[in-house]
Amino acid sequence: MTQIDHKKILAERMSARFGRRAVLKGIGAGILAATAGGSFPNVARAQQSGHLKIASVKVIDTLDPHFTGFLSAIQIINNIHNGLLKITYDGEQVAFEPDLAETWDLEDEVTHVFKLREGVMFHDGTPCDAEAVKFSLLRVKEGEPASPHAWKLALLDEIEVVDPLTVKLTFTQPYAFLPVALNGSTGRAGTIVSPAAVQKYGADYGRNPVGTGPFKFVSWRENDAIELEANTEYFEPGLPKLEKVTFVLMREASTALAALMSGQIHGMTDCPMQLVDQVDAFPNATLYGEIEGNYTYLGMNCKRAPFDDINLRRAVAWALNRDTLVKQAYFGRAQQAYTPISPPMTGYFDPDIANSGRGQWFDMDKARAFRAKAANQGEVEVTYMMAERGPVGTRIAQTVAPMLAEIGIKAKLELIEPAAWVQRRNSGDFDLYDFEWVADLDPEETLYPEWKSDGSWNFCGWVNTDFDDLCAQAGTELDVAARAALYHRAEDLLMDEAPCAMMAHMPIYKVFANEVKGFNYIPADLVNLHTVSLG
Repeated sequence: MTQIDHKKILAERMSARFGRRAVLKGIGAGILAATAGGSFPNVARAQQSGHLKIASVKVIDTLDPHFTGFLSAIQIINNIHNGLLKITYDGEQVAFEPDLAETWDLEDEVTHVFKLREGVMFHDGTPCDAEAVKFSLLRVKEGEPASPHAWKLALLDEIEVVDPLTVKLTFTQPYAFLPVALNGSTGRAGTIVSPAAVQKYGADYGRNPVGTGPFKFVSWRENDAIELEANTEYFEPGLPKLEKVTFVLMREASTALAALMSGQIHGMTDCPMQLVDQVDAFPNATLYGEIEGNYTYLGMNCKRAPFDDINLRRAVAWALNRDTLVKQAYFGRAQQAYTPISPPMTGYFDPDIANSGRGQWFDMDKARAFRAKAANQGEVEVTYMMAERGPVGTRIAQTVAPMLAEIGIKAKLELIEPAAWVQRRNSGDFDLYDFEWVADLDPEETLYPEWKSDGSWNFCGWVNTDFDDLCAQAGTELDVAARAALYHRAEDLLMDEAPCAMMAHMPIYKVFANEVKGFNYIPADLVNLHTVSLG
């Protein structure tokens, strides 16, 4: 079989795998060129003007792309760094295209060759070359401390620097998730950082990020603002358009909206659902958003009583009235989630899932039957850990608590400062919490790190090796139908043993004043300011 045949077969499989998402567009023809049109070492630079002020209303843990678990951080990181690949959106479909790579070629089903743009420099003046790419990928794959995104490169067997601008990646098996893993936004494993800056700042890199993106990091003033300035040597012609960007750290979304309406700021990185009606009624702002690849859930600690009892967990899963949750907690704007796989994942999401018999839904008779099997038949008291985070704040907990009372679980609602909430969740110091995984572009990232027995984000401590094996098989399966069947079997195990109770798939909103021009919405909770101007 010739090389070009390998490419065609892989392209067809991967394109089919993503359904409407045009993955690796044109790869069957050989070389896939970056849409920006190649390298631009001598390009005429843009003239920047304007100072955009945008409220960041969620917790930001670190600006180190290889260690953050928060999309709120990626919203900023993606303006400072680039990846080997990037996510694009034409209003109908998501695609993955070269970014720092000028071209992306395939020698066979396991060998990927990236030719980098010529003349790209990090903000510290060091070159972004093949050695820098190798450094970044190894930092994710095997660095210390361990990156939570290392699982995305587990199949990466060899990184070969072919020449200063060419890097060859060889995987042990065909890797269906690769386009998602190597995008510099949600993927993070493919985000390229300055080796010199990592060596200089060490563990403090997350407070001193150095990338190749359209904006340079200037400062991070705690509980105040993160300042960026234009990278006047950026490789995309005519970009960026803004001279400065300030992410104003405003934890109260209502305060941020008031500041937007009064003209103090130009936008919000997140617009909670409870404020959408106000934005719709305000003539001087534009709302962006739709239901994205996500799911929300109620997490239960499987490692300690009382939720080490599978029957108590099952009782909780069936006791939640999702219709009530959607109406009260999500203002009627979300849709019920039966399993983690969400509607945008064409080929994997079943649009008729409500009638399929799969997943979780409200059934009080089942809830009471499982409750009757639980070891503790008396009233169970638990702590429900809340934080003022997410699109609906504490409304979920306030809606869920009375539902739990119906099956003899008394939930004490404890409001915790966001950073402390994260620390307690990550260390397993909780009974109950609610959370959302957002910007998922593939079932692998929806299921694998969150629920695999030793997954980076398996905070509930659920262990099921059959689930692990099914996800591992699916990760190397390029046929859509076969891969979907494996993920559905994995989901069925997850839903049955119920370390979590599914709740909803959500729309994610951003809002900008009408004077903000050129914002390109991407349905992955991104706030890319590359093309934005004020006028």
